Amino acid sequence: MNSCFEEKDDAIILNVRVVPRASRDGLAGLMGDALKIRIQAPPVDGKANAYLVKFLSKHWKIPRSRIELLSGETGRNKRIRIFNPTNEIRAELLSFGEE
Repeated sequence: MNSCFEEKDDAIILNVRVVPRASRDGLAGLMGDALKIRIQAPPVDGKANAYLVKFLSKHWKIPRSRIELLSGETGRNKRIRIFNPTNEIRAELLSFGEE
């Protein structure tokens, strides 16, 4: 199984591959060992990073303060920490590994 995340302490560290300027937002499955996420925002002045956090917050119905960008601010490959993840988040991430 190719997993895009690891559990550490009270958080999930998620490997993400962002596709900016997509026609619509959404989780697009696995790409190697990363979760591919399409977002409509352009990769300009950190707008895509802010948009990504906002999108994940809405998608998983958690506060933005529980999502932290660890690395990859200027690249497409990012590492994101999600504090106190819900069972729904875990289940959705695990479902990508089964495809």
